Amino acid sequence: MKKEQQDNIWGPAKFNREMKSLGELTSSFGLPRMIITGFLVLLFLLAPVAGVDFFTQITNVLNRFSWNAVMVLAMVPMIHSGCGLNFGLPLGLVSGLLGATLSIQFGFTGAMSFVMAIVIATPFAFLFGGGYGWLLNKIKGGEMMIATYVGFSAISFMCMMWLLLPYTSPTMVWGMAGKGLRTTISLEGFYDKVLAKFALDCNKICGINLVIPIGTIAFFALLAFGMWAFLHTKTGTAMTAVGSNPVFARACGINVDRIRLLSVIMSTWLAAVGILVYEQGFGFIQLYTAPNNMTLPAVAAILIGGASVNKASIPNVIIGTILFQGIVTMTPTVLNSLIHMDMSEVIRMIVSNGMILYALTRKTEGSK
Repeated sequence: MKKEQQDNIWGPAKFNREMKSLGELTSSFGLPRMIITGFLVLLFLLAPVAGVDFFTQITNVLNRFSWNAVMVLAMVPMIHSGCGLNFGLPLGLVSGLLGATLSIQFGFTGAMSFVMAIVIATPFAFLFGGGYGWLLNKIKGGEMMIATYVGFSAISFMCMMWLLLPYTSPTMVWGMAGKGLRTTISLEGFYDKVLAKFALDCNKICGINLVIPIGTIAFFALLAFGMWAFLHTKTGTAMTAVGSNPVFARACGINVDRIRLLSVIMSTWLAAVGILVYEQGFGFIQLYTAPNNMTLPAVAAILIGGASVNKASIPNVIIGTILFQGIVTMTPTVLNSLIHMDMSEVIRMIVSNGMILYALTRKTEGSK
C-alpha cells in the first residue's frame, strides 16, 4: 500500500485533518459554550447516580425552556437593528403585566383571558416601546447603559401604580383594604396552564416519566418562525443593514431612526407576550419588583447561545435558553442529591449569577 493511502487511513495527515476540523468546530461553537454544554451533559449523566429521575429532569428543563424562550427571543430585533441588548426589557414585562391584570379585572376567564391579556398588552407595548425607541434614537451609542436605568425606573414607578390604580377584582386586591394589588396573584380559573396543558405524556405511551410541553413549545416556535420570516423580508433586511452599518444603510435611503424604533417596539411586544407565557406556566402573576429578576437571565441566555451585541439568530435563542435553564435547573437538584444538603437556592443563585457574569463579560463575536 502506498504511503499516501496509509496516511488517509491512519497516518499523520488524517490526524492533522481531524484535529483541524475539531479546532474549526470549537472555534465556531465557542470553547466556553462547549464547556457549559459538557457540564450540562455531565449533570444528566450524574442524575441517575445521585438518585434523581433522569426523565423528570428532562421534563423540568423542557418546561423552563418553553416558559423563558419568548423573553430571550425578544432580544433579537434590537440586536439586529444595532440597539444592543435590551436591558429595558421591564417595559415589555410591565406591558404584559398590565394586560394580565386588566384581563382579570374585566372578567375574562379560561383561555380567553390569555388571548385578551395579549390584546390588552399590545397597545401598552406599542406605547412604551415607542417612547423607549424615541429615547434610544436620541442617545445612539449609549443604548445599553440608558436601558438599564429605564428598566429600573419603570419597575419602581409601577410599584407605586400597582397600589394606586383602581383595581377592584377580589381575586387581585388586598383583602383587608379592598384596594391595591397583591404581590402574587393566582391564575387558577384564568389562564393557568393554558398552553402547558397541551403536553405529550410519554408515561402513558412508553412507560417513561417524561412530559413534553407541546403547546408552549409550539407557541414559541410560531413566534420564532414569525421573527425568522420577518428578518428575511425587505424591512427585516433593512433592519440587519442598520445594525451592521448605519452609515451605509442611510446612504441606501433607509430611514435608520424608523427602523430602530420598529425594532424596539417589536422587542417590547415580544417581552409582553413572553411574561404572559411565563405566568401561564407557573400559574401565578408576580408584581412589584419581580420583573427585576427577568432581564439579566434573558440577556445572559442569548449571549451564552452565541449572540453578540450586533448579531443574533433564532438558534442562538434556542441553544442559549436550553443551556442556561438546563444548568440552573439541573445543578441544585443533582448536587443536593449528591451531597445530601438542602442548598438548592444557594447553588441556584451561584450558578445563575455566575453564568450571567460570564455572559456579560464575554468579548467574542458570537458564532459564525
